[in-house]
Amino acid sequence: MAHIIILGAGTGGMPAAYELRELLDHSHQITVINAVEYFQFVPSNPWVAVGWRDREAITFHIRPHLEKKGISFIAQSVVSLQPEESALTLADGSVHQYDFLVITTGPKLAFEEVPGSGPSTGFTQSVCSIDHAEHAYTAYEQFLTDPGPAIIGAMPGASCFGPAYEFAFIFNRDLKKRKLRNKVPITYVTSEPYIGHLGLGGVGDSKSMLESELRSHDIKWICNAKTTKVEDGMMFVSEMDEAGNLKKEHILPFKYSMMLPAFRGVDPIAAVEGLCNPRGFVLIDEYQRSKKYKNIYSAGVCVAIPPVEATPVATGAPKTGYMIESMVTAVVHNIEADLKGLPATSKGTWNAICLADMGDTGAAFVALPQIPPRNVAWFKKGKWVHLAKVAFEKYFMHKMKQGTSEPIYEKYVLKMMGIERLDK
Repeated sequence: MAHIIILGAGTGGMPAAYELRELLDHSHQITVINAVEYFQFVPSNPWVAVGWRDREAITFHIRPHLEKKGISFIAQSVVSLQPEESALTLADGSVHQYDFLVITTGPKLAFEEVPGSGPSTGFTQSVCSIDHAEHAYTAYEQFLTDPGPAIIGAMPGASCFGPAYEFAFIFNRDLKKRKLRNKVPITYVTSEPYIGHLGLGGVGDSKSMLESELRSHDIKWICNAKTTKVEDGMMFVSEMDEAGNLKKEHILPFKYSMMLPAFRGVDPIAAVEGLCNPRGFVLIDEYQRSKKYKNIYSAGVCVAIPPVEATPVATGAPKTGYMIESMVTAVVHNIEADLKGLPATSKGTWNAICLADMGDTGAAFVALPQIPPRNVAWFKKGKWVHLAKVAFEKYFMHKMKQGTSEPIYEKYVLKMMGIERLDK
């Protein structure tokens, strides 16, 4: 009998647990360890930050849903990993042995890299967790009583730009509904070299389309933006040229700001020698397996993927939902093969698929593969994307509660986009 531990119960960890349980004999034990007791659907956090959703709508308690499938659950944070002993230690001091470890922790939010940023000890908001999104909404309610300039965007080193664009348009839409938009100048500040880069080198017509959307909604922007520090009501930004040299210094006043941070790997995992790259992301081979520890697998935002291209200000490559789904499936099938004494053969995809809400419309893109040159580079907008993302939220939450391992992206999301299949 093998004991498989999954670290993290997000959009990677929960599906991994369900897929493993469905595929493996019940003589094998599966345990999910997560720092908190609840699952949170992170893609809906921009809606929470303006009051369009609440915590109850996008979270649920994990334990009953896993246990009804015969999966153990521990709500504790990990403090250390001992891969030579195939063991890990939790915050309560307990030590747990594993035969296989699946790391799906998601990232550490590196607010410390820009002094004065972040919702806890700084002056900017975040939509990277439900707690942060609720904090952002509280700050937004206060802002509405005395509106003024707003800054939205992404810090140097950020890799997940979609939620920044989403929040800019959702924020704009909500202010219009409240008839306050005329009192709020909005500036989009991003480390991307150009609007629509998205950490992907652009996708199809994303540059001109997103520039047009920002323009039509009176949102100004600064690209190649290296935010250096934030003070109460003031953001300091060095705008770089294409060669990475200083072009202009900006001191931007604001009354509200949401800036996505750069990501790092979580500390207990990053501390293991040979497991991660210098930023703490897990180094994996083509089969999602650690390059050093052959009984450790990883999937999701916590894996190491190189940037698509060098940029004047550091940007990372995003890990979109479809990529994570395919990584998880590869992990599950390779663990099954290992248990049977067979070689790993299953590989994840670096194809990128995304639905981005824009308040009352939206944008969808497909990049196959993620790194150019591509076989498919598709980018479109329309009200259908907003409706599709609402439907996707409800379906994914239902899937996680029911404990099904049915793939979502290729079966449903692509059909929403009018794409019949991925040309692999």
